[in-house]
This record gives sequence, structure tokens and C-alpha cells, in this order.
Amino acid sequence: MRDLDELAGPTTAGYIRRTAANLLKDARIRTGLTQQQVADAAGVPRSTIARIETGRMQPTIPTLDTILISIGLELRLRLEVFDDHDRVLDRRAAAYPARQAEIDAGLDAFVEKYRPAI
Repeated sequence: MRDLDELAGPTTAGYIRRTAANLLKDARIRTGLTQQQVADAAGVPRSTIARIETGRMQPTIPTLDTILISIGLELRLRLEVFDDHDRVLDRRAAAYPARQAEIDAGLDAFVEKYRPAI
């Protein structure tokens, strides 16, 4: 099987690897629930929710859907034509690493400036 990074590019591959983590975090933000509250609703240990959110655990789709349904949300999947824009940007970043470092630093500074105090 071909490597995901090769097929999709490292940026998109990273997003794919973090899909469950990002979906579960988004679900918690939307519902205003803590990890413990999600765990209690789903009947799993809080550590399971934490491992999914950090990417240390990749749940199956039925497991993720079960957790989401327990807090009143559902996962809907659809197929789309692959959009290779991240792969193009990854190639550009690899060709000009110094420029990409400047872009990344600027983005980090922007995000830090406008990050809400939690």
C-alpha cells in the first residue's frame, strides 16, 4: 500500500491522522462538555476520551459514532473528489524552507496574539 504522506502530502496526511481527535474536540466545544462528561455519557473511561483527543488512540468509526451519539451528535461521512491544494503547498514549503519558516512564525505570532485566555 502506498504511503499516506506520499499520496496526500504531509499536511493533509496529518489532518487525516488527527480526524478523530479533531472531531471529538469539536464535539466537546459544541456541546460545552468536559472530557469526563463525554466519558460518562458514552460509558467509557475519561482516559479513553483523552487518548482519542491527543491522537494516541484511533477509534473505529462505530466507536467514534457511539461516543458522539451519546452526547447528541452524529458523524456523517461523504466522498468528495480529492483536493490536492495542501500537497501543492507542501511542495512549495519543501522547496523554500526558509520562507516557510517565516510564514509559520508569522502565523504562530498571529494565533498567539488572538488566542482567547482560557
